[in-house]
Amino acid sequence: MALTNEDLLAISQLLDTKLDARLKPIENDIKSIRDEQVLMRDEQRRFRDEQALIKEEQALIKEEQALIRDEQALIKDEQRKIRLIIENDILHAINILSENYVPASKRYENAAEKMDSMQTDIDILKKVVAEHSEKLRKIS
Repeated sequence: MALTNEDLLAISQLLDTKLDARLKPIENDIKSIRDEQVLMRDEQRRFRDEQALIKEEQALIKEEQALIRDEQALIKDEQRKIRLIIENDILHAINILSENYVPASKRYENAAEKMDSMQTDIDILKKVVAEHSEKLRKIS
């Protein structure tokens, strides 16, 4: 039995149809894989961009930390200077004031009593001088 051209053409078309039917899912799978590859590349690009941003942020954080450390060192230095001023100047001055306050206040109390006494004496002297002046006027 010999195959005719028509038979061969029909067999060829049948094989093409079966081959197309079997190749179509494979082509779809390949297309899906390619689409997924494109998505993965995009995700990788975004991931790299995010990593670069994170590295930049980390660098900024490190710079800010260095600035904070510098400011802390300045604050500690100023605090030390303030402590020295308090210890050397203010506390010393307060000690001198307190050492002199009690004796000075006692002197002022004694002086106030003396002043009161002196005022009384002066008042008496004024009266005596006034009386003597009156008596002298009468005599003269």
